[in-house]
Amino acid sequence: MKPYKTALFDFDGVIADTEPVYDIFWNEMVKKYGISTPDFAHVIKGQTMPRIMEIYLAGYSEEIKQDILRESLEYEEQMPLPAMPGSLEFIRLLKENGVQTGLVTSSDQKKTDRAFLSLDMKGLFDTVVTAGRITKGKPDPMCYLLAASDLHISPKDCVVFEDSFAGIQAGTAAGMRVIALATTNPCEALQGKACKVIPNFENMGIEDYRAMTE
Repeated sequence: MKPYKTALFDFDGVIADTEPVYDIFWNEMVKKYGISTPDFAHVIKGQTMPRIMEIYLAGYSEEIKQDILRESLEYEEQMPLPAMPGSLEFIRLLKENGVQTGLVTSSDQKKTDRAFLSLDMKGLFDTVVTAGRITKGKPDPMCYLLAASDLHISPKDCVVFEDSFAGIQAGTAAGMRVIALATTNPCEALQGKACKVIPNFENMGIEDYRAMTE
């Protein structure tokens, strides 16, 4: 029997049900600073703050960009980090069955550290890639290639769990098998963009994982 592929997980919208919380923040920023990009909160999902600043807020003053950055950091310090249904149980099941795992997130180290404490994630991942290590954010594949390099494995031996279009593009561009979770985008919108679409990790067993990754 072949060994299970390495599992790489995004955080927001995959492990933690935080995307609706971020929507509240970014919709407020749109109103406060007059951000003109349509559906801004949805468009930027999965992307690092430097990329958001560079791509979507390039025309705004440095003062406004710094204000948004400051408010974002303050918001992340107190925002709730509820677990996505079944996510932690699923990752623990993989670890119990000898599957290598990695956390690949556009969040910064401070938020990630808080998540490890509040969700009791210590020991769940063999590598962690956060925004501080990423110079080219999703949809660039850099973050996922870093995780594969950390674990000394080929990208083709990795499966990525993602919810955002940018994250799905990143995993695909890295040459990895991508499983999309319909937690942020509807199932119909994800069809054809990933190898498989699932609602969440509830009631997932190890054989379900093998079936998804082969």
